[in-house]
Amino acid sequence: MSNVVRTPEERFNKLPNYSFSPNYTDVDNLRMHYVDEGPSTADPILMLHGEPSWSYLYRHMIPVCAAAGHRVIAPDLIGFGKSDKPTDINAYSYQSHMDWITEFITSLDLQNITLVCQDWGSLLGLRLAAENSDRFKAIVVGNGMLPTGDQAAPSAFKIWKNFALHSPWFPIARIIEFGSFKSLSKDEKRAYDAPFPSAKFKAGARAFPRLVPTTPTDPASDANRAAWKTLETWEKPFLTTFSNGDPITKGGDAYMQGKIPGAKGMKHLTLKGGHFLQEDSGAELAQAINSLLASIPQSNHSEPLTPA
Repeated sequence: MSNVVRTPEERFNKLPNYSFSPNYTDVDNLRMHYVDEGPSTADPILMLHGEPSWSYLYRHMIPVCAAAGHRVIAPDLIGFGKSDKPTDINAYSYQSHMDWITEFITSLDLQNITLVCQDWGSLLGLRLAAENSDRFKAIVVGNGMLPTGDQAAPSAFKIWKNFALHSPWFPIARIIEFGSFKSLSKDEKRAYDAPFPSAKFKAGARAFPRLVPTTPTDPASDANRAAWKTLETWEKPFLTTFSNGDPITKGGDAYMQGKIPGAKGMKHLTLKGGHFLQEDSGAELAQAINSLLASIPQSNHSEPLTPA
């Protein structure tokens, strides 16, 4: 793919609480970065970030889950973090992101995955799990959804979409801070801005809002409806961990609890925080993941885990 930029490595020097060793794999001739911590033989927890963040969002959660004996994998989506960034906004589509993340889990041959997802991590991750259900054993969703375009988008989302597409000013770190209850430190802001040295690095971040299906005829709607048919028969553990202060995804937890069989009887949580609950309640979210997995047997790695 032509017109691809790669953020200089020195931009990521001495970021607070992010001393993880970098790992890379190629997807569609693009370099994709991921964090890979914890025992390599343990069942993986796949932590998918959303818009406009990167794996840095999970910096407080990765060590907690790895210390509990889990393998934690947190990729940077194409266009974000340390991963390659096509500079043409039209290079990004819902399907291209699906192809990239699908190639990622297959290239690493991940099995018995626990998905942890938020924001666009949910738009991709929930469909990923539905389309590759034999590779997944549990799902944890916080402040995320799998939209089909059949329901009206919240007004807050419409405002955000217009801002992302048309505002000449697109301050990544300020956006993260605005979507959190906490104030970010100067170095934390530097970390969120690190992947984006200039405007040409931000095409992927600007593209995401316009890719959300908001009409029934959206290019992604049919595939997302098909994924919902699978999720509506999903018997494996499905835990919601939404925050109490996100106007964009509010109510999505109750909706999924009513639709997905695996959500029944789970200890669903409402955590304190804004849209980026990993910033506001990261430790509590990591502990909830560990508690969930403590109740699920680890695989023996001889064959994929099947639903009970």
